[in-house]
Amino acid sequence: MTGVKRSAETIHPAALMYAREVQAGLLSRREFLTRATGLGVSAAAAYALIGLPAPAQAQEGMTPVHGGTLRMQMELRPTKDPRTWDWSEHANFCRGWLDYMVEYQRDGSLRGMLLESWEANEDATVWTLHLRPGVKWNNGDDFTAEDVVHNLRRWCDGTAEGNSMASRFDVLRDIAEGGTNQMREDAVTVIDDLTVQLNASAPDIALVVNMADYPAAVVHRSYNGEDPAANPIGTGAWLPEVNEVGVRQVLVRNPNHTWWGTAVYGGPYLDRIEYIDYGTDPAAVLAAAESGEIDANYQTTGDFIDIYDSIGWVKSEALTAATLAVRFHQAAPPYDNRAVRKAIQRAVDNNVVLELGYNGLGQVAENHHVCPIHPEYAPGINEPADPAAAKAMLDEAGHGDTEFELISLDDSWQAATCDAVAAQMRDAGFKVKRTVLPGSTFWNDWTKYPFSATEWNMRPLGVQVLNLAYKSGVAWNETAFSNAEFDRLLAEANSIADADARREVMAKLQQIMLDEGVLIQPYWRSLFRHTRPGVHGAEKHPTFEHHHYKWWIEQA
Repeated sequence: MTGVKRSAETIHPAALMYAREVQAGLLSRREFLTRATGLGVSAAAAYALIGLPAPAQAQEGMTPVHGGTLRMQMELRPTKDPRTWDWSEHANFCRGWLDYMVEYQRDGSLRGMLLESWEANEDATVWTLHLRPGVKWNNGDDFTAEDVVHNLRRWCDGTAEGNSMASRFDVLRDIAEGGTNQMREDAVTVIDDLTVQLNASAPDIALVVNMADYPAAVVHRSYNGEDPAANPIGTGAWLPEVNEVGVRQVLVRNPNHTWWGTAVYGGPYLDRIEYIDYGTDPAAVLAAAESGEIDANYQTTGDFIDIYDSIGWVKSEALTAATLAVRFHQAAPPYDNRAVRKAIQRAVDNNVVLELGYNGLGQVAENHHVCPIHPEYAPGINEPADPAAAKAMLDEAGHGDTEFELISLDDSWQAATCDAVAAQMRDAGFKVKRTVLPGSTFWNDWTKYPFSATEWNMRPLGVQVLNLAYKSGVAWNETAFSNAEFDRLLAEANSIADADARREVMAKLQQIMLDEGVLIQPYWRSLFRHTRPGVHGAEKHPTFEHHHYKWWIEQA
């Protein structure tokens, strides 16, 4: 939790266990902070548990100043129901007026936002959420426990098309055979106006962490599921002034609303934030930077990192588990054939893909979408590339003469990554057609392509990624992968607090991913952003979040 003192006796026992694992070298500091603060331990207390002081909050020893406009390049996507957001860009604009229950920080800790604090019982089945007092919506309404219940009910609605939040809250839902696919009536109890109790059907250590993911923006009870920018009721400090998708989106400070966060965290400092869309060509973005049209880019990739350095822009880097998933849609022939999927996977050396596709700026991955920085990662579960064996496997499956079309966005690093995959397939004797599409075309059918690439953001916990992307039938399962044993093991992993015990289950999950040839997941990305000198607080976030209230710009 944040801003509330707790004695050592009241710290969740799992957090004490995690601290011992850090000291034993079994858990990274970043993942310890995520796990401990996710259970309600303050960031300061979490640092103290591992014998470190909490980092100072002041930015670079400088005092932020108020005023000014910050212009950032970003691909601009339509504003729609937050629970159906499928790209961070949706959220980064709407974060201006829609706050979150909790917020994921660059160091891996969770910060309380609309929640002031929270705690779980010993087995993480009962969670108590304490709302921040004094928060108001910008229409004058008080933010109360009923708002929390309303948002939980929306998130749990498995009948809402595209609602990825539902799978994150299965322990609060009626998902038994013949069930409602909605929030269980006994899952949430209002204790008083500022206190809500969650009663999970099974332990779930990710319950509060999931409230930090970008589709978890908190909406007013009057919200009807339409464009949230059309009637921007929120608890945030900003209002949308311009919303031209693909061109420009603008946030301005709301002069008629006192933001609750100013007294707690400081900010906001800027008067205005302008997002400008230059398309997917990084050269166009660089030209805008050199001509003074923008103050920051959304991200810097490949050879452009050195170029931005050379023009004097300031680089920030984020440690992350972001990746590109080159995935097979198992409902589309021939990718319904496991042997075909495995053959393609075995033809590709991920070391080569990292070097050619992403300039070596990351870490080689192992085709199972669980990262070494995830606390439950099981090492050593990998299958080396073997082009000769791959071709023999393909021939045996009867697809030696089949042409495979690999589709990607025309974004430079994504296209280069898929080019590297295709080249190795050809070297192994496969027939491959490469199709590169502009964003305006690619996004029309991107969930339907049989063999294509999708960018995936980092999640703090490995189980979060598997729940979102590979559990049977969930909204973001782009591969159509469905495996009952995988689902059973994943549910088991969700319920285990001990990192070592959970790692044993994760090893089985990672092995199933490999055995079934679910995807080529070649590397973990290092993320970069550049800003012009004088821009502060807008460093690259590991999950692409924009925390506008931290941003400020030096005045001439």
